[in-house]
Parts: sequence; structure tokens; C-alpha cells
Amino acid sequence: MKFLDQVKIYVKAGNGGDGSPSFRREKFIEHGGPDGGDGGNGGSVIFKSVKNLNTLIDYRYQQHHKAERGENGMGQKRTGKSGENLILKVPLGTQVFEEDNKTLIYDFTKPGEKFVAASGGKGGLGNTRFKSSTNRAPRKFTKGTNGEEFTIWLQLKTIADIGIIGLPNAGKSSLLAAVTNANPKIANYQFTTLNPNLGVTSYDNKEITLADIPGLIEGAHEGIGLGIQFLKHIERCKTLLHLIDISNQDLESAYNQVRNELKNYSTELLKKKEIIVLNKVDLIEEKLVKELIEKFSKKIDGEILTLSTLKKQSVLKIKAKLISYAT
Repeated sequence: MKFLDQVKIYVKAGNGGDGSPSFRREKFIEHGGPDGGDGGNGGSVIFKSVKNLNTLIDYRYQQHHKAERGENGMGQKRTGKSGENLILKVPLGTQVFEEDNKTLIYDFTKPGEKFVAASGGKGGLGNTRFKSSTNRAPRKFTKGTNGEEFTIWLQLKTIADIGIIGLPNAGKSSLLAAVTNANPKIANYQFTTLNPNLGVTSYDNKEITLADIPGLIEGAHEGIGLGIQFLKHIERCKTLLHLIDISNQDLESAYNQVRNELKNYSTELLKKKEIIVLNKVDLIEEKLVKELIEKFSKKIDGEILTLSTLKKQSVLKIKAKLISYAT
């Protein structure tokens, strides 16, 4: 399934049905009179958040969404049938914006939340409603009102407990595959990950969600590379797992490059809890690994873990640490 995190759509609620101007006319019944029923209400357009979606791609191919119109009232005081509501499913983390794509209307953060994007029109009144002691045969009735219609934007910000960040080819997708049930595309070249991937892992009867965020290169916050498209997905994550390829050996430079991009996008990202993991330790000698960690630990403030996703070393330790940070 392709990933899409922003789309513009048109929603139209159903119009209300018209009231009926009917008069009772039956054989062998002397006295007739008004018997027009009310029109049915129009259906509303309602968004509902669900857990099993992680893209807005369905709205790329269908951008116009209309709810049912209410039926007109009928004789014998019969009310027209109301139109069915149109339920549109969206992923957790979806935000609804007005047409300017700046004014936030609603933010879905929990499964099962509902938001009425466009309310259906009210049904019109039949002529029975206007009968009185002074007006025994009213011909007056009202038409149904129009349903609301809007052009809106949907934006998706991935919701995950842990966001995996790092430079391209640091091994983020491999880490996600090693500790969760996800099956991301993995290859030995930059920008393997073109979209955020989600995975779920469990340890000691606790469960968390991880998001593999595409690599952040220098200038990502200005739109260079892929980063600007996905930096917003990090905002939802409770904790950041900063993955660094130890075979590059210039650990401080790799670390600061990603941190600077986070800072330039939003200083709030730097306030999140951070786990630092040095990956691909199997590619260099153990003695050099210890030297690099010792040197790097003097430059930063935080615990440093090591990992080899290729040999599955320390995977359980990483999972336990992730659980402790996210719960």
C-alpha cells in the first residue's frame, strides 16, 4: 500500500427532504384535510479514526464524498426516510484542516473518535404542521434545508511510542524488522525507506509501537532530501531512538547532524527522551568499538547501547529498554 499523509477533499452532507402539501382524499370519508408528512433529515459526513490504517491513500482516488439526501414527506402523515450518514475512516493521528490548510478543526488521537465534518440538512415541514383552528386547510409546507458542504484538508501525523531516527542507511528499517513484526524494504543504499514504516513489539507482557522515519540529511528542514516530508511524524512520538552507524566512526558528526535538523524544524523535538544506539558493531573490531564509545560518551549526555541487527545481537536488551522508556 502506498503512503500518503496529506490530501484535499470535498465533503457534502445530504439535503433535507421537502415537507408534503398532501390532502386526505379517500372514498366514503366525508371530511378530508391536510395530511402531508415531514421530510427526512439529510445524512451527515462523519470521520472516524481506526487503528488498522496508516495512510490516506484511499482519498487520493476519491476526493468527493456525499451523504444521502433525506426523502420527501408523503401523504397520510408519513415522514420521509432520513438519509444515511456517510462514515469516512481515517488513521490515528489524522488532523482535519479548513480549506486554507492552516486552521485546525479536529485532531484524532484515539481509536474510535468521531467528528461530524458536515451536518445534514433538516427535513421540511408538511402542511399538517400548519393546521390550526383558524386555518383548517393549509397549503403551506416548507422545503428541506441544504446540507453543509466544505473543502477540507486531511493531514496525517504518525502516532508511535518510539520514533527511529538517523542518517540514511543507518539501519533503521533493519532495526524495525529485528524488534517488531514489520516487514520494511531493506537494502544497502541510501533512502531505502521512502515512507514511515510502523511495527509493534512486545516484551514482558507490554506492547509498544515503533515508527521508522526516513533518513534525515543536512538541510532536511528546508526541504532537501526526504526529511521535510516526514519530520512532522516525529512530533507524535513519545521517545526518539537515535540510530548511528558505528562503521562511519565519526559518531559525533553523525549525531549532531540529525540533532541540528530536529532543532531547526522545532526545538520541541529536542526535549523528547532519547535513546542512542550504535548499530553495525559487527563490522569493526571489538577493541575499536570500545574506544569509539568511550570517546563518544564524553561528547554527549545519555546512555549508549550497541546493536548488530545482522547478527541479532542485543535485540532483547534493546526491546527491554524501549519498553521502559515508552511505558
